Order: sequence, then structure tokens, then C-alpha cells
Amino acid sequence: MAKKVVATLKTDTGKGFAKVIRMNKSDKTGAYTFSEDIIASDKVKEYFSKK
Repeated sequence: MAKKVVATLKTDTGKGFAKVIRMNKSDKTGAYTFSEDIIASDKVKEYFSKK
């Protein structure tokens, strides 16, 4: 699955998108979880600035 996403992002039509991974810490257990999203390149800073 991940290989297809990475290959798609390297094409000309995929240049405007970025795959971002955010690390979240659980308040209950203290364990870390990771969430992956594909968003427009110009929205990356906004994505990481919000919680």
C-alpha cells in the first residue's frame, strides 16, 4: 500500500501533495500513535500547527 502512495506522489500530478505523519501521545496510556495523511503541499504548515 505504501509503495503505491509514494509512487503516485512522484508523478507530475502528485507534485502538489505531501504525505505527512503526525505522532500523538495518548493521555490514558502514554503510548504514541501515528496518523498518516496526504494533503496539499501548501497546507503542510497549517496541518502541523493545529492540534
